[in-house]
Amino acid sequence: MKQDAKEYLREGIAGRSLQIGIIGLGYVGLPLAVVFAEAGYRVFGVDVDASKVRQLQEGRSYIEDIEAAQVAALVEQGRLVATSDFAVLDACDAVSICVPTPLHKTRDPDISYILSAADAIARHLHPGMLIVLESTTYPGTTTEVILPRLQGNDAALEVGRDFFVCFSPERVDPGRSDWTTINTPKVLGGVTPECLEVGAALYGSALETIVPVSSTEAAEMVKLLENTFRAVNIGLANEVLLICDKLGLDAWEVIEAAATKPFGFMKFTPGPGLGGHCIPVDPLYLSWKLKTLNYHARFIELASEINTAMPGYWVRQIQDALNEAGKAVKGSTILTLGVAYKKDVSDLRESPALDIILLLQQKGARVVYHDPHVPAFQYDGLEMTAVTDLSAALAEADCVVVATDHSAYDWSAVHAQARLVVDTRATLPRMQNVSA
Repeated sequence: MKQDAKEYLREGIAGRSLQIGIIGLGYVGLPLAVVFAEAGYRVFGVDVDASKVRQLQEGRSYIEDIEAAQVAALVEQGRLVATSDFAVLDACDAVSICVPTPLHKTRDPDISYILSAADAIARHLHPGMLIVLESTTYPGTTTEVILPRLQGNDAALEVGRDFFVCFSPERVDPGRSDWTTINTPKVLGGVTPECLEVGAALYGSALETIVPVSSTEAAEMVKLLENTFRAVNIGLANEVLLICDKLGLDAWEVIEAAATKPFGFMKFTPGPGLGGHCIPVDPLYLSWKLKTLNYHARFIELASEINTAMPGYWVRQIQDALNEAGKAVKGSTILTLGVAYKKDVSDLRESPALDIILLLQQKGARVVYHDPHVPAFQYDGLEMTAVTDLSAALAEADCVVVATDHSAYDWSAVHAQARLVVDTRATLPRMQNVSA
Protein backbone atom coordinates (compact mmCIF):
# COMPACT_ATOMS: atom_id res chain seq x y z
CA MET A 1 0.00 0.00 0.00
CA LYS A 2 1.58 3.27 -1.11
CA GLN A 3 -0.70 5.42 1.04
CA ASP A 4 -0.16 5.59 4.80
CA ALA A 5 -2.32 2.83 6.31
CA LYS A 6 -3.79 4.97 9.07
CA GLU A 7 -4.61 7.79 6.71
CA TYR A 8 -6.16 5.34 4.25
CA LEU A 9 -8.50 4.04 6.94
CA ARG A 10 -9.40 7.50 8.21
CA GLU A 11 -10.28 8.67 4.69
CA GLY A 12 -12.33 5.53 4.12
CA ILE A 13 -14.22 6.15 7.35
CA ALA A 14 -14.93 9.76 6.43
CA GLY A 15 -16.21 8.77 2.98
CA ARG A 16 -17.89 5.52 4.11
CA SER A 17 -15.88 3.74 1.42
CA LEU A 18 -14.44 1.11 3.76
CA GLN A 19 -15.79 -2.42 3.55
CA ILE A 20 -16.34 -4.14 6.89
CA GLY A 21 -16.34 -7.84 7.72
CA ILE A 22 -18.19 -9.28 10.71
CA ILE A 23 -17.23 -12.84 11.66
CA GLY A 24 -20.05 -14.45 13.62
CA LEU A 25 -23.66 -13.41 12.99
CA GLY A 26 -25.27 -14.19 16.33
CA TYR A 27 -26.71 -11.94 19.02
CA VAL A 28 -23.62 -9.71 18.88
CA GLY A 29 -22.46 -9.87 15.27
CA LEU A 30 -25.75 -9.38 13.44
CA PRO A 31 -26.82 -6.21 15.32
CA LEU A 32 -23.30 -4.80 14.81
CA ALA A 33 -23.43 -5.62 11.09
CA VAL A 34 -26.80 -3.88 10.79
CA VAL A 35 -25.55 -0.77 12.64
CA PHE A 36 -22.49 -0.45 10.40
CA ALA A 37 -24.56 -1.06 7.25
CA GLU A 38 -27.13 1.54 8.29
CA ALA A 39 -24.25 3.97 8.90
CA GLY A 40 -23.42 3.73 5.18
CA TYR A 41 -20.77 1.01 5.01
CA ARG A 42 -20.87 -2.14 2.94
CA VAL A 43 -20.74 -5.05 5.39
CA PHE A 44 -19.84 -8.68 4.73
CA GLY A 45 -21.28 -10.94 7.41
CA VAL A 46 -19.41 -14.25 7.63
CA ASP A 47 -20.77 -17.27 9.47
CA VAL A 48 -20.16 -21.01 9.19
CA ASP A 49 -23.84 -21.66 9.93
CA ALA A 50 -25.39 -22.09 6.48
CA SER A 51 -28.90 -21.66 7.89
CA LYS A 52 -28.14 -18.18 9.24
CA VAL A 53 -26.49 -17.15 5.98
CA ARG A 54 -29.44 -18.39 3.93
CA GLN A 55 -32.00 -16.58 6.09
CA LEU A 56 -30.10 -13.30 5.82
CA GLN A 57 -29.68 -13.68 2.07
CA GLU A 58 -33.47 -14.09 1.88
CA GLY A 59 -33.95 -10.92 3.93
CA ARG A 60 -35.07 -12.69 7.09
CA SER A 61 -33.91 -12.20 10.69
CA TYR A 62 -33.51 -14.95 13.29
CA ILE A 63 -32.87 -12.55 16.19
CA GLU A 64 -35.75 -10.82 17.98
CA ASP A 65 -33.89 -7.52 18.32
CA ILE A 66 -33.41 -7.16 14.56
CA GLU A 67 -36.48 -6.60 12.38
CA ALA A 68 -36.73 -8.60 9.17
CA ALA A 69 -37.54 -5.36 7.33
CA GLN A 70 -34.17 -3.94 8.39
CA VAL A 71 -32.32 -6.96 7.03
CA ALA A 72 -34.34 -7.10 3.82
CA ALA A 73 -33.72 -3.42 3.05
CA LEU A 74 -29.97 -3.66 3.66
CA VAL A 75 -29.65 -6.85 1.62
CA GLU A 76 -31.61 -5.33 -1.26
CA GLN A 77 -29.39 -2.23 -1.20
CA GLY A 78 -26.28 -4.41 -1.26
CA ARG A 79 -25.02 -2.97 2.02
CA LEU A 80 -25.31 -6.28 3.89
CA VAL A 81 -23.91 -9.42 2.28
CA ALA A 82 -24.06 -12.73 4.16
CA THR A 83 -21.68 -15.54 3.25
CA SER A 84 -19.78 -18.54 4.58
CA ASP A 85 -16.80 -17.80 2.35
CA PHE A 86 -13.91 -16.24 4.29
CA ALA A 87 -12.32 -15.18 1.00
CA VAL A 88 -14.42 -11.99 1.21
CA LEU A 89 -11.96 -10.81 3.86
CA ASP A 90 -9.59 -9.97 1.01
CA ALA A 91 -11.90 -7.08 0.20
CA CYS A 92 -12.46 -5.99 3.81
CA ASP A 93 -10.65 -3.04 5.36
CA ALA A 94 -11.91 -3.77 8.88
CA VAL A 95 -12.97 -7.02 10.52
CA SER A 96 -14.78 -7.52 13.82
CA ILE A 97 -14.67 -10.94 15.50
CA CYS A 98 -17.98 -11.74 17.22
CA VAL A 99 -17.79 -15.49 17.80
CA PRO A 100 -18.81 -17.50 20.90
CA THR A 101 -16.43 -18.15 23.78
CA PRO A 102 -17.92 -21.02 25.79
CA LEU A 103 -16.36 -23.10 28.54
CA HIS A 104 -14.96 -26.59 28.23
CA LYS A 105 -16.63 -29.18 30.46
CA THR A 106 -13.58 -28.76 32.69
CA ARG A 107 -14.70 -25.09 33.13
CA ASP A 108 -11.64 -23.63 31.45
CA PRO A 109 -11.93 -21.20 28.49
CA ASP A 110 -12.68 -22.52 25.03
CA ILE A 111 -11.26 -19.92 22.63
CA SER A 112 -11.20 -22.25 19.65
CA TYR A 113 -13.71 -20.10 17.74
CA ILE A 114 -11.55 -17.02 18.28
CA LEU A 115 -8.46 -18.89 17.10
CA SER A 116 -10.24 -20.11 13.97
CA ALA A 117 -11.38 -16.58 13.17
CA ALA A 118 -7.89 -15.17 13.76
CA ASP A 119 -6.34 -17.82 11.50
CA ALA A 120 -8.87 -17.00 8.77
CA ILE A 121 -8.07 -13.30 9.02
CA ALA A 122 -4.32 -14.03 8.98
CA ARG A 123 -4.72 -15.77 5.62
CA HIS A 124 -6.25 -12.59 4.21
CA LEU A 125 -4.37 -9.97 6.24
CA HIS A 126 -3.21 -7.01 4.18
CA PRO A 127 -1.83 -3.53 4.83
CA GLY A 128 -4.43 -1.03 5.92
CA MET A 129 -6.57 -3.53 7.83
CA LEU A 130 -8.21 -3.01 11.24
CA ILE A 131 -9.08 -6.07 13.33
CA VAL A 132 -11.32 -5.74 16.40
CA LEU A 133 -11.97 -8.66 18.75
CA GLU A 134 -15.36 -8.38 20.48
CA SER A 135 -15.70 -11.90 21.87
CA THR A 136 -15.41 -12.04 25.65
CA THR A 137 -12.14 -13.54 26.83
CA TYR A 138 -9.51 -13.35 29.54
CA PRO A 139 -7.07 -10.41 29.84
CA GLY A 140 -4.10 -10.88 27.54
CA THR A 141 -5.83 -12.85 24.79
CA THR A 142 -5.58 -10.10 22.16
CA THR A 143 -1.86 -9.45 22.56
CA GLU A 144 -0.65 -12.88 23.68
CA VAL A 145 -2.75 -15.14 21.45
CA ILE A 146 -4.45 -13.24 18.61
CA LEU A 147 -1.71 -10.82 17.59
CA PRO A 148 0.99 -13.52 17.12
CA ARG A 149 -1.42 -15.55 14.97
CA LEU A 150 -2.20 -12.53 12.83
CA GLN A 151 1.46 -11.68 12.30
CA GLY A 152 2.56 -15.27 11.83
CA ASN A 153 6.02 -15.37 10.32
CA ASP A 154 5.55 -12.16 8.35
CA ALA A 155 7.65 -9.55 10.12
CA ALA A 156 7.08 -7.09 7.29
CA LEU A 157 3.70 -6.00 8.65
CA GLU A 158 3.96 -3.97 11.85
CA VAL A 159 1.00 -3.56 14.17
CA GLY A 160 0.15 0.10 14.68
CA ARG A 161 1.74 1.05 11.38
CA ASP A 162 0.63 -1.37 8.65
CA PHE A 163 -2.38 -2.94 10.38
CA PHE A 164 -4.30 -2.24 13.57
CA VAL A 165 -5.68 -4.42 16.37
CA CYS A 166 -8.19 -3.53 19.11
CA PHE A 167 -10.39 -5.20 21.67
CA SER A 168 -13.92 -3.92 22.28
CA PRO A 169 -16.15 -5.95 24.62
CA GLU A 170 -19.69 -6.58 23.42
CA ARG A 171 -22.40 -5.24 25.68
CA VAL A 172 -25.49 -6.81 24.13
CA ASP A 173 -28.48 -7.48 26.37
CA PRO A 174 -30.98 -9.42 24.22
CA GLY A 175 -34.57 -8.26 24.49
CA ARG A 176 -33.81 -4.66 25.45
CA SER A 177 -35.08 -1.74 23.40
CA ASP A 178 -33.78 1.11 25.56
CA TRP A 179 -30.08 0.19 25.35
CA THR A 180 -29.02 -1.23 22.00
CA THR A 181 -25.82 -1.65 20.01
CA ILE A 182 -25.94 1.92 18.72
CA ASN A 183 -26.43 3.81 22.01
CA THR A 184 -24.70 1.57 24.57
CA PRO A 185 -21.30 3.16 25.36
CA LYS A 186 -18.55 1.20 23.59
CA VAL A 187 -15.33 0.44 25.47
CA LEU A 188 -12.28 0.20 23.19
CA GLY A 189 -8.62 -0.58 23.79
CA GLY A 190 -5.85 -0.75 21.21
CA VAL A 191 -2.59 -2.68 21.03
CA THR A 192 -0.93 0.68 20.28
CA PRO A 193 -2.17 4.27 20.50
CA GLU A 194 -2.47 4.27 16.71
CA CYS A 195 -4.66 1.16 16.87
CA LEU A 196 -6.94 2.86 19.39
CA GLU A 197 -7.11 6.00 17.24
CA VAL A 198 -8.20 4.08 14.14
CA GLY A 199 -10.60 1.81 16.03
CA ALA A 200 -12.26 4.75 17.78
CA ALA A 201 -12.66 6.56 14.45
CA LEU A 202 -14.44 3.58 12.86
CA TYR A 203 -16.71 2.67 15.76
CA GLY A 204 -17.37 6.33 16.51
CA SER A 205 -18.71 6.78 12.99
CA ALA A 206 -21.55 4.34 13.71
CA LEU A 207 -22.03 4.28 17.50
CA GLU A 208 -22.97 7.15 19.79
CA THR A 209 -20.34 6.92 22.54
CA ILE A 210 -16.80 5.51 22.57
CA VAL A 211 -15.03 4.90 25.89
CA PRO A 212 -11.28 4.58 25.24
CA VAL A 213 -9.05 2.69 27.68
CA SER A 214 -5.29 2.37 27.82
CA SER A 215 -4.85 -1.17 26.49
CA THR A 216 -6.58 -4.24 25.12
CA GLU A 217 -5.98 -5.93 28.48
CA ALA A 218 -7.89 -3.16 30.28
CA ALA A 219 -10.76 -3.49 27.79
CA GLU A 220 -10.83 -7.26 28.27
CA MET A 221 -10.94 -6.81 32.04
CA VAL A 222 -13.79 -4.28 31.80
CA LYS A 223 -16.13 -6.90 30.35
CA LEU A 224 -15.18 -9.50 32.95
CA LEU A 225 -15.67 -7.01 35.78
CA GLU A 226 -19.15 -6.09 34.50
CA ASN A 227 -20.38 -9.65 34.44
CA THR A 228 -18.52 -10.74 37.58
CA PHE A 229 -20.27 -7.89 39.39
CA ARG A 230 -23.63 -9.23 38.25
CA ALA A 231 -22.79 -12.88 38.94
CA VAL A 232 -21.57 -12.16 42.47
CA ASN A 233 -24.57 -9.99 43.34
CA ILE A 234 -27.04 -12.49 41.90
CA GLY A 235 -25.22 -15.12 43.96
CA LEU A 236 -25.74 -12.96 47.03
CA ALA A 237 -29.45 -12.56 46.22
CA ASN A 238 -29.76 -16.32 45.81
CA GLU A 239 -28.06 -16.89 49.14
CA VAL A 240 -30.42 -14.39 50.73
CA LEU A 241 -33.23 -16.58 49.41
CA LEU A 242 -31.67 -19.63 51.06
CA ILE A 243 -31.19 -17.71 54.31
CA CYS A 244 -34.76 -16.39 54.33
CA ASP A 245 -36.01 -19.90 53.62
CA LYS A 246 -34.28 -21.06 56.82
CA LEU A 247 -35.68 -18.10 58.77
CA GLY A 248 -39.22 -18.46 57.46
CA LEU A 249 -39.10 -15.12 55.67
CA ASP A 250 -40.09 -14.01 52.18
CA ALA A 251 -36.84 -13.10 50.41
CA TRP A 252 -38.57 -10.99 47.76
CA GLU A 253 -40.43 -8.96 50.37
CA VAL A 254 -37.13 -8.29 52.16
CA ILE A 255 -35.36 -7.33 48.92
CA GLU A 256 -38.19 -5.07 47.74
CA ALA A 257 -38.19 -3.26 51.08
CA ALA A 258 -34.41 -2.88 51.04
CA ALA A 259 -34.62 -1.46 47.51
CA THR A 260 -36.61 1.53 48.80
CA LYS A 261 -33.39 2.89 50.28
CA PRO A 262 -32.37 5.68 47.88
CA PHE A 263 -28.63 5.19 48.36
CA GLY A 264 -26.14 2.43 49.16
CA PHE A 265 -28.24 -0.46 47.80
CA MET A 266 -28.65 -1.92 44.31
CA LYS A 267 -31.46 -4.38 43.77
CA PHE A 268 -30.68 -7.90 42.55
CA THR A 269 -33.25 -10.69 42.74
CA PRO A 270 -32.97 -14.46 43.25
CA GLY A 271 -34.15 -16.98 40.70
CA PRO A 272 -33.64 -20.44 39.24
CA GLY A 273 -29.96 -19.87 38.45
CA LEU A 274 -27.85 -18.10 35.87
CA GLY A 275 -28.34 -18.34 32.13
CA GLY A 276 -27.31 -16.67 28.90
CA HIS A 277 -24.07 -16.27 27.04
CA CYS A 278 -22.25 -14.04 29.53
CA ILE A 279 -22.94 -14.14 33.25
CA PRO A 280 -22.56 -17.90 33.88
CA VAL A 281 -19.40 -18.05 31.74
CA ASP A 282 -17.42 -14.81 31.75
CA PRO A 283 -16.41 -14.69 35.45
CA LEU A 284 -14.91 -18.17 35.11
CA TYR A 285 -12.64 -16.86 32.33
CA LEU A 286 -11.22 -14.45 34.87
CA SER A 287 -11.03 -17.12 37.57
CA TRP A 288 -9.13 -19.43 35.21
CA LYS A 289 -6.67 -16.68 34.26
CA LEU A 290 -5.97 -15.90 37.91
CA LYS A 291 -5.29 -19.56 38.68
CA THR A 292 -2.43 -19.37 36.17
CA LEU A 293 -1.08 -16.52 38.32
CA ASN A 294 -1.44 -18.54 41.55
CA TYR A 295 -4.42 -16.51 42.79
CA HIS A 296 -7.77 -17.93 43.89
CA ALA A 297 -10.74 -15.71 42.96
CA ARG A 298 -12.87 -16.61 45.97
CA PHE A 299 -15.87 -14.37 45.29
CA ILE A 300 -16.19 -15.71 41.74
CA GLU A 301 -15.94 -19.35 42.74
CA LEU A 302 -18.39 -18.99 45.63
CA ALA A 303 -20.94 -17.11 43.51
CA SER A 304 -20.65 -19.77 40.80
CA GLU A 305 -21.18 -22.52 43.38
CA ILE A 306 -24.32 -20.87 44.76
CA ASN A 307 -25.80 -19.98 41.38
CA THR A 308 -25.10 -23.40 39.88
CA ALA A 309 -26.90 -25.08 42.78
CA MET A 310 -30.14 -23.12 42.37
CA PRO A 311 -31.90 -25.52 39.95
CA GLY A 312 -31.40 -28.28 42.52
CA TYR A 313 -32.83 -26.05 45.26
CA TRP A 314 -35.97 -25.39 43.21
CA VAL A 315 -36.43 -29.06 42.39
CA ARG A 316 -36.39 -29.75 46.14
CA GLN A 317 -39.01 -27.01 46.57
CA ILE A 318 -41.15 -28.70 43.91
CA GLN A 319 -40.71 -32.05 45.63
CA ASP A 320 -41.70 -30.58 49.01
CA ALA A 321 -44.73 -28.80 47.54
CA LEU A 322 -45.96 -32.02 45.90
CA ASN A 323 -45.39 -33.94 49.14
CA GLU A 324 -47.54 -31.39 50.99
CA ALA A 325 -50.24 -32.05 48.38
CA GLY A 326 -49.95 -35.80 48.93
CA LYS A 327 -48.15 -36.53 45.66
CA ALA A 328 -44.74 -37.85 44.69
CA VAL A 329 -42.58 -36.26 42.01
CA LYS A 330 -42.45 -39.61 40.21
CA GLY A 331 -45.49 -39.90 37.99
CA SER A 332 -46.60 -36.29 38.50
CA THR A 333 -47.29 -34.02 35.55
CA ILE A 334 -45.25 -30.85 35.90
CA LEU A 335 -45.73 -27.86 33.60
CA THR A 336 -42.75 -25.57 33.23
CA LEU A 337 -43.61 -22.03 32.15
CA GLY A 338 -40.70 -20.63 30.19
CA VAL A 339 -37.51 -22.33 29.07
CA ALA A 340 -35.56 -19.29 27.83
CA TYR A 341 -32.86 -18.04 30.19
CA LYS A 342 -34.63 -14.72 30.75
CA LYS A 343 -37.91 -12.99 29.99
CA ASP A 344 -39.08 -12.07 26.50
CA VAL A 345 -36.29 -13.79 24.53
CA SER A 346 -35.92 -17.19 22.86
CA ASP A 347 -32.30 -17.75 23.92
CA LEU A 348 -31.76 -21.09 25.65
CA ARG A 349 -28.03 -20.85 26.29
CA GLU A 350 -27.18 -22.04 29.81
CA SER A 351 -30.85 -21.70 30.78
CA PRO A 352 -31.45 -22.99 34.33
CA ALA A 353 -34.99 -23.99 33.28
CA LEU A 354 -33.47 -26.82 31.24
CA ASP A 355 -31.55 -28.05 34.29
CA ILE A 356 -34.78 -28.06 36.29
CA ILE A 357 -36.54 -30.07 33.57
CA LEU A 358 -33.73 -32.62 33.39
CA LEU A 359 -33.60 -33.05 37.18
CA LEU A 360 -37.37 -33.55 37.33
CA GLN A 361 -37.27 -36.09 34.51
CA GLN A 362 -34.54 -37.98 36.34
CA LYS A 363 -36.89 -38.20 39.32
CA GLY A 364 -39.59 -39.74 37.15
CA ALA A 365 -41.81 -36.73 36.56
CA ARG A 366 -43.69 -36.20 33.31
CA VAL A 367 -42.50 -32.73 32.34
CA VAL A 368 -44.15 -30.54 29.70
CA TYR A 369 -43.48 -26.89 28.97
CA HIS A 370 -44.97 -23.77 27.47
CA ASP A 371 -42.99 -20.78 26.20
CA PRO A 372 -44.43 -18.16 23.82
CA HIS A 373 -40.94 -17.55 22.41
CA VAL A 374 -39.80 -21.18 22.07
CA PRO A 375 -42.31 -23.45 20.31
CA ALA A 376 -39.85 -26.37 20.20
CA PHE A 377 -36.17 -26.93 20.92
CA GLN A 378 -33.24 -29.30 20.78
CA TYR A 379 -30.53 -28.38 23.25
CA ASP A 380 -27.70 -30.41 24.72
CA GLY A 381 -29.48 -33.74 24.23
CA LEU A 382 -32.88 -32.49 25.42
CA GLU A 383 -35.63 -32.33 22.78
CA MET A 384 -39.15 -31.04 23.51
CA THR A 385 -42.16 -29.41 21.87
CA ALA A 386 -44.28 -26.90 23.74
CA VAL A 387 -47.89 -27.59 24.67
CA THR A 388 -50.25 -25.51 22.54
CA ASP A 389 -53.26 -25.27 24.85
CA LEU A 390 -51.98 -23.41 27.90
CA SER A 391 -55.30 -23.42 29.77
CA ALA A 392 -55.65 -27.19 29.42
CA ALA A 393 -52.04 -27.72 30.47
CA LEU A 394 -52.52 -25.54 33.56
CA ALA A 395 -55.61 -27.47 34.52
CA GLU A 396 -53.95 -30.86 33.98
CA ALA A 397 -50.65 -30.18 35.75
CA ASP A 398 -50.06 -31.46 39.26
CA CYS A 399 -47.57 -28.62 39.66
CA VAL A 400 -46.73 -25.52 37.61
CA VAL A 401 -43.16 -24.25 37.77
CA VAL A 402 -42.60 -20.63 36.82
CA ALA A 403 -39.07 -20.68 35.38
CA THR A 404 -39.10 -17.62 33.08
CA ASP A 405 -41.26 -14.58 33.74
CA HIS A 406 -42.27 -13.70 30.17
CA SER A 407 -44.41 -10.57 29.85
CA ALA A 408 -46.91 -12.42 27.66
CA TYR A 409 -48.27 -14.39 30.60
CA ASP A 410 -51.18 -13.23 32.75
CA TRP A 411 -49.60 -14.21 36.04
CA SER A 412 -52.68 -13.60 38.15
CA ALA A 413 -54.62 -15.96 35.91
CA VAL A 414 -51.85 -18.57 36.01
CA HIS A 415 -51.79 -18.58 39.79
CA ALA A 416 -55.58 -18.68 39.97
CA GLN A 417 -55.96 -21.56 37.52
CA ALA A 418 -53.09 -23.82 38.62
CA ARG A 419 -53.68 -26.16 41.54
CA LEU A 420 -50.06 -25.83 42.74
CA VAL A 421 -47.41 -23.26 41.75
CA VAL A 422 -43.70 -23.12 42.52
CA ASP A 423 -42.63 -19.65 41.43
CA THR A 424 -38.90 -19.11 40.95
CA ARG A 425 -39.44 -15.53 39.74
CA ALA A 426 -41.92 -14.08 42.28
CA THR A 427 -44.40 -13.06 39.59
CA LEU A 428 -47.06 -11.87 42.03
CA PRO A 429 -46.54 -8.73 44.14
CA ARG A 430 -45.42 -9.54 47.68
CA MET A 431 -47.43 -6.88 49.54
CA GLN A 432 -49.71 -4.10 48.41
CA ASN A 433 -48.70 -0.52 49.22
CA VAL A 434 -50.54 0.75 52.28
CA SER A 435 -51.16 4.45 52.72
CA ALA A 436 -51.69 5.99 56.13
